Amino acid sequence: MILYPAIDLKDGACVRLLRGDMASAKVFSTDPAAQARQFAEAGFSWLHVVDLNGAFAGRSVNGEAVRAIRAAVDLRMQLGGGIRDRDAIEEWLEIGIDRVVLGTAALRDPDLVRRAAADHPGAIAVGIDARNGHAAIEGWAETTEVPVVDLARHFEDCGVAALIYTDIARDGALTGCDAAGVADLAQQIWLPVIASGGVSALADIAALKAHEADGIAGIICGRALYDGRIDPQAALRLLSETPPC
Repeated sequence: MILYPAIDLKDGACVRLLRGDMASAKVFSTDPAAQARQFAEAGFSWLHVVDLNGAFAGRSVNGEAVRAIRAAVDLRMQLGGGIRDRDAIEEWLEIGIDRVVLGTAALRDPDLVRRAAADHPGAIAVGIDARNGHAAIEGWAETTEVPVVDLARHFEDCGVAALIYTDIARDGALTGCDAAGVADLAQQIWLPVIASGGVSALADIAALKAHEADGIAGIICGRALYDGRIDPQAALRLLSETPPC
């Protein structure tokens, strides 16, 4: 199971939001590249990067910061936020982004996702942000009537690498994750699930790891890493342990 430290970009800085509210942004670093180097030195193998401004604008806004991160570290990197057409997908893959995360596009233009996944196996993930069991889009500004499971199933057979599932009600709130709820979703689909939202302690990581066999393949963690609630080395050791038979 992979632990993905999150770098959420707003106006060129690393921030954390509370339940997706841009007005709640708390700046943790004004140097995203330096933050990425810290995560590399801590032993992480992947980064999860989101262009928050881009998610609302529908296009790249923090591209300069993303490129600085890419140049600063050799970690594998997945990027989401405002990526909604083929040109943007190709551009990010060409500069060395390992995996592009498509969220709003998954609902607005599912054929784009399916074509991109077929052309770039393993390099496309679907991001589904959930509010009360339904998909939210446009930077979480709009909640749709589409059930999360129904949307996820649409991409099971086209080469999508993973489903990144974010529980909006818990994101940035440090309230703990809903491991059972994520496991229930993972059991209903064939895609590996990366869980995001509410991870605030090692106990949350342990709870999600306990459902690895159900299809939870990764965990995204943000605020709890930034404020020291979760020690990176302890978390990585926990995830590297072999579960008892």
